[in-house]
Amino acid sequence: MTTETLFLIPQKAGQAMVRIEFEGETLRVPDGISVAAALLSSSRGALRTSIVKGTPRAPYCMMGVCFECLVEIDGIPARQGCMTLVRDGMIIKRQSGAPSLDGLASGGKNGK
Repeated sequence: MTTETLFLIPQKAGQAMVRIEFEGETLRVPDGISVAAALLSSSRGALRTSIVKGTPRAPYCMMGVCFECLVEIDGIPARQGCMTLVRDGMIIKRQSGAPSLDGLASGGKNGK
């Protein structure tokens, strides 16, 4: 699902770029920005679906309060995209509903 770009992140001459993967697509984004900002500025819109009706949800507050930006990062579900900085090679997926909680308390990957 793509949408119109909500905002652009100005790029400075010589600014470092990193490659991230979102839903199997490689994106080049400025280093030092949040996952949520990178995806919004790349026209990726909804990053998760609600746990009740499966409706699409997108980042809202961009400061870690609303939890609308939850994504799976490198196999770990329920990560706040607005509070996580991009890094080269990061693999990001949309989060569908609620993640399994089995094993998350022990820090297990993918609930294992």
